[in-house]
Amino acid sequence: MTNLANTAGHNNAQASATPPEQWTAVINIIESLQDQPGALLPILHAVQARLGFIPDDLKPEIATRLHLSAAEVHGVISFYPFFRTRFAARHTLEICRAESCQAMGSRRLEAHIKHRLGVDYHQNTADGMVSLEPVYCLGNCACSPAIRLDDKVYANMNTQAVDALLDQLHTEVVEVK
Repeated sequence: MTNLANTAGHNNAQASATPPEQWTAVINIIESLQDQPGALLPILHAVQARLGFIPDDLKPEIATRLHLSAAEVHGVISFYPFFRTRFAARHTLEICRAESCQAMGSRRLEAHIKHRLGVDYHQNTADGMVSLEPVYCLGNCACSPAIRLDDKVYANMNTQAVDALLDQLHTEVVEVK
């Protein structure tokens, strides 16, 4: 295992915004995948799966270990909308902004959702329940407008249907024993 205090570009892991245990996890991920051809994407996916996002202070470390520039790593992260550079809420709500959905009312739906949640795109609700993100096609054009809540796509959405989904997020099933 790598000594984090001697990690290239970092004199003291404690100075990092990322906690040492997360650094260790990321170093282990990098070391297990770095010899694969095209290792950057699998590493980024694994880091995000482990931490929930890709912290900015880890980008130079990933770049150094893959013999890439920090700009190359940043470019890949910023190109793919799947990657997050900040913590995401418990649920992710994506609103399709493609032409078909816009023609069928997604802009009205977007305004309603932003107002209801009290956030804009790339923000989390105050309770940490929902992250709101744009998406540019959910492949459900015949059933526009569409949204995705976590991993499930919903079609033919309107404000009432969205409100019902959001209400369900705040309803927790309690098992009585």
